Amino acid sequence: MSHSSDRNPALHNNIPTWRIYLAAGAVGLVFLVFTLQLFILQVIEGSRYVVAAEDNRTTEINIPAPRGIILDRNGTILARNIASYNVVITASNLPDDEGSTQEVFRTLSRLIDMPVNLNAITLENPYVPCTSEHGIAQIADYAETSFPFSPVRVKCNIDETTARILMEKSSDIPGVSVEIEPIRDYPTGELTSNVVGYLGPIPAEFESLYQEQGLVSNRDKVGYAGVELSLEEYLLGTNGLRVVETDVAGQVLRDLLPPVSSTPGNNVRLTLDTRLQQAAQTILIQQIDALNLISPTGIRATSGVVIAMNPKTGEILAMVSWPSYENNRMARFIPAYYLEQLQSDGREPLLNHAIQAERPTGSVFKLVTAVGALNEDVVTLDQVIDAPGVITLTEKYFANDPGRAKEFVDWNREQGGFGKITFVDCIANSSNVCFYKLGGGYQTEIPEGLGVCRLGAYAEAMGYGAISGIELPGEEDGLIPDPTWKRIYQGQNWSTGDTYLASVGQGYVLSTPLQVLLSAATIANDGVLVQPTILREVLDGEGNVIRPFQPEVKWDITRDPVIAEMAPTQSVGSSCRPTGEYKTVDPAVIEAVQEGMRGAVTRGTLEDEFVDVDIAAAGKTGTAEYCDSIAQGKNLCVPGNWPTHGWTVAYAPYDDPEIAVVAFVYNGGEGARIAGPIVRRVIEYYFQLRAIDIALGNP
Repeated sequence: MSHSSDRNPALHNNIPTWRIYLAAGAVGLVFLVFTLQLFILQVIEGSRYVVAAEDNRTTEINIPAPRGIILDRNGTILARNIASYNVVITASNLPDDEGSTQEVFRTLSRLIDMPVNLNAITLENPYVPCTSEHGIAQIADYAETSFPFSPVRVKCNIDETTARILMEKSSDIPGVSVEIEPIRDYPTGELTSNVVGYLGPIPAEFESLYQEQGLVSNRDKVGYAGVELSLEEYLLGTNGLRVVETDVAGQVLRDLLPPVSSTPGNNVRLTLDTRLQQAAQTILIQQIDALNLISPTGIRATSGVVIAMNPKTGEILAMVSWPSYENNRMARFIPAYYLEQLQSDGREPLLNHAIQAERPTGSVFKLVTAVGALNEDVVTLDQVIDAPGVITLTEKYFANDPGRAKEFVDWNREQGGFGKITFVDCIANSSNVCFYKLGGGYQTEIPEGLGVCRLGAYAEAMGYGAISGIELPGEEDGLIPDPTWKRIYQGQNWSTGDTYLASVGQGYVLSTPLQVLLSAATIANDGVLVQPTILREVLDGEGNVIRPFQPEVKWDITRDPVIAEMAPTQSVGSSCRPTGEYKTVDPAVIEAVQEGMRGAVTRGTLEDEFVDVDIAAAGKTGTAEYCDSIAQGKNLCVPGNWPTHGWTVAYAPYDDPEIAVVAFVYNGGEGARIAGPIVRRVIEYYFQLRAIDIALGNP
């Protein structure tokens, strides 16, 4: 009996065996390839893909650290962090219904006065938080496609009342919330902006450096000027960190590691007294306004500086640079139009003129010539010097130069000069002719003057020609010229006339107002040059002092050998050649110069300004001729009648100095008449404050 399969040919396998084997081999090869690929993915490269998977689900959230606050010496806040309220939308929390979403947009539009639809977000007009102009709907669409689970800013820095209303209505406007962001606030604004400075975004050239410190570009801000920049190491805290797990849409699921909290920056207390700073600025502006009001040519004085310092400790009590700028306008971002306005202002308000402006010093520099000439025995205390209204010098540029006659005049030439005067009266009356002779010598009366090389050595010992090292950025070093400098930068030999001019702070001599103040403070402090400082203390968040104030003496010119000894014979135009030896200043020299400065107040150039002042003061005036690009542009550089800057520097009390003050007025004219009243009023106000503090029991 046969099976049915035998009777049905369709049930017979007619496929050739080799085809079956070929198909099976192809299937096996496919499985082999997949198996090999799985082996590679899971075994050979498994660790790499595990890391990648971990990276995909792991996100690091950088937590910004609060910046330290800045205080003045009395605890007045100069810089702090305040809350800024930003309206944000989280797209994933918006209603699912389109109509409800539109109602949320309309409600929000009424509350924050912002249109629902405005300007599509494109490559040409991208979304930039807080600055670009788009409608609420456009920003919400951007949020939904880019960061559905992250808050995206709609409007920044709204007022607190509106912020509270939004918080109260949060249940009615799902997806909308208020983000509280700390921003910098400067309560004293332009009064202290040139000292305090401002913040800005991390510069591209320093991006890697700040990233190494844990900062985030396009979010964290760093110092751009003032102590916000120079004291960044204290003010900048340490950012915190959260390591979290996120899903594919970026929503945070949980913390993978214990969060690391941010560490706030330390607080810094400056040496400034805001009360004295305010008074000094007001006095300076009043004097400049009064000068400009009576000027027949309109605006005359365009800028000015006042610095007050404790000569014994180096503490800067006030540092006014006018005009200034409003650093609060830089709090959230730096407006391009405002920055351009400041940069194009010829008065340079962004410049801290106290340390960054190099000006001819005029007669305030005579303190250096006086110290050097008396210490080098160029003149004696009992020597009588003839100071007529004009002297004639044969100006030479090299040893065998026959030279040419040139007149050098005194500031009271029309009155015939000062006649026969002593060294002390040369200082008190600021006689140009006297100091010409002391600096460059004159015939047989003073056969050998101090000379430019020794003059430079004494200038450097008293704070000129180098940065002081004060804790402020951008300080300039001024210029104390010598023959080598002139050959390199002017292409000419040094002349005898150059020495005469340098002896009275003219010619090529340049200085910052702070350097002028340091030279006078050195005299006031019996020859001790103290390191100027703007930083009094560093404090932690609890108010504990972690870096106390300690005055730092740079050197004592009566004890420390800091004055370079120069070769005794210096031909005209030769280079300055130090011998390698150093010398000190006789304390009697300092006393004599102090007496001369006291004489300026009691019977000399400052007598009229200090006549009714009860506090014994000593000072020096200066009227410096100049011809810079501004003066040239106004055709003011008339030979024999150049425009002048006004200087005055003084200290008080004379027998135990507590304060030294310098005032500078750009194009102010006569120093005693213009800058003298400023210095006097600041000194008077300081002692009024001292009396108040003592009465209140404040240290």
